[in-house]
Amino acid sequence: MSMFESGKRYISSGVDETIPQYLILMLWQYIDFLKDKCELDYLQVFRLYEEGAGQGIEHTQEQPKPFKRRYTLFVEGAPLVNAKIYVIDDNDHETMILAEEY
Repeated sequence: MSMFESGKRYISSGVDETIPQYLILMLWQYIDFLKDKCELDYLQVFRLYEEGAGQGIEHTQEQPKPFKRRYTLFVEGAPLVNAKIYVIDDNDHETMILAEEY
């Protein structure tokens, strides 16, 4: 089975408490979009940061082929978040956690 195809997705309590729902869904969508375009590592890393009036997102992986993508979202009235998030696929399920919870 390829990475990120288990269909079982979980978020940690830290993600649930600190990351807005629209961002959680957006991060899963980035993974879903990329899994059809390239081979994904079991570990996806997202760095969330304020970028002016927008929400900056940096998405990286180190294996099998390193990449870095940056996005900026502008959602009126949404809080801006600074956090590092790991999304881990252990072949049975996928988990989104804050880096400090790892």
